[in-house]
Amino acid sequence: MEFIEKIKEKARQNIKTIVLPEAMELRVLKAVEEVLRDNIAKIILLGNRDEILWKAGENYINISNAIIIDPKSSDKHEEYANYLYELRKEKGMTIEKARELVLDEIHYGMMMLKCEDADGLVCGAIHSTADTLRPALQILKTSPETKIVSGFFIMDIPNYEYGQVYLMADCGINPNPNSEELAEIAISSAKSFKELVEETPKIAMLSYSTHGSAVSEYTQKVIDATNILKTRYPELMVEGEAQADAAIVPEVAKIKSPNSAIDGRCNVLVFPNLDAGNIGYKLVQRFAHAEAYGPLCQGIAKPVNDLSRGCCVNDIIGVIAITAVQCTEGGRQKAEGGE
Repeated sequence: MEFIEKIKEKARQNIKTIVLPEAMELRVLKAVEEVLRDNIAKIILLGNRDEILWKAGENYINISNAIIIDPKSSDKHEEYANYLYELRKEKGMTIEKARELVLDEIHYGMMMLKCEDADGLVCGAIHSTADTLRPALQILKTSPETKIVSGFFIMDIPNYEYGQVYLMADCGINPNPNSEELAEIAISSAKSFKELVEETPKIAMLSYSTHGSAVSEYTQKVIDATNILKTRYPELMVEGEAQADAAIVPEVAKIKSPNSAIDGRCNVLVFPNLDAGNIGYKLVQRFAHAEAYGPLCQGIAKPVNDLSRGCCVNDIIGVIAITAVQCTEGGRQKAEGGE
């Protein structure tokens, strides 16, 4: 069973409620029809009810089992506005501004999560990453155990002889993380990989150098991040600094990194900066015909995930399913004594 089918099956075992603020986007409505038909999650669509139903009907899309809420007429509007004001008044928020913001579908959706009226949120088909993450960080804030929010992609690569499912980070949020931040991104990515793929994470701290084959401030940043990881989390399997081929091709690893315990079979690829990460995942997606799910977020207090504006319907379905699984895993961690 391929990765996303396993995720869908896992989501069906504990149905969660996912909020979609972009209800007038045709790709989103088509995805909702399939999510509801396949019983992957409950769906809340935000926006004008008549307009959403007209859009769906005009395109012969069945969303009859979705809940539709219009922030402009919702009986929760004043409650959410007051709560937002209390959350942000020390940052200059006024009650008038809070009332205005809660009319916006994304802000309203974040307040639903904050008030536990929904479990997760997916956005980004027609909005930028900043449009999604800014209200998420202002309202939901970061997880207590996380120092930095980062973005990752799950890449399902068909017919690749050395493996199939990889996690790539950070491909969507942090332009140029320092060594401490890179280490934090790596530990979050290892947790996300274990949670979603259910395999042992094998981390590669990527660079244009492998174990000192080149020396610069750029390679040193990755070396320092690797040392932080190995010191603080000795139980993790970490390769670095490493070139991409030494990280994922066993034959190359034997030459460039002969003493590696991972032996060229890394599955969590941490890029040194956003340029490399964003370019890297898109090349793999297009050249290798990989399924790319994301940018998924790690480090936010509630499950919120972004979408690429170039996403297709299947991408949206996959991210909704992944978000539902993240909701389940987050609740399990709390029950076991985590945050």
